[in-house]
Amino acid sequence: MIEFFVENVDDDYERIKNLTSDIVQKPTTMPWGNRSLLFRDPDGNLINFFTPTTEEAKNKFVK
Repeated sequence: MIEFFVENVDDDYERIKNLTSDIVQKPTTMPWGNRSLLFRDPDGNLINFFTPTTEEAKNKFVK
C-alpha cells in the first residue's frame, strides 16, 4: 500500500472518481480519526489518500 497525506480526501475523490474504475473504498472516516480513500492504480497497487480529522490524529503529524 502506498499512502499519501492529502489536504482534503473528499476533494481528491471528486477529482479522481472518473479517472479510475477501481475505487476500493470511498472517503470514510476511520475509528482512529483519519478520513481515508482507497483505490488501485493501473498496475494494481493499493493507494490510500488520507486526511487526519480529529485533533488526536492531527497531532500525530505535528513536529
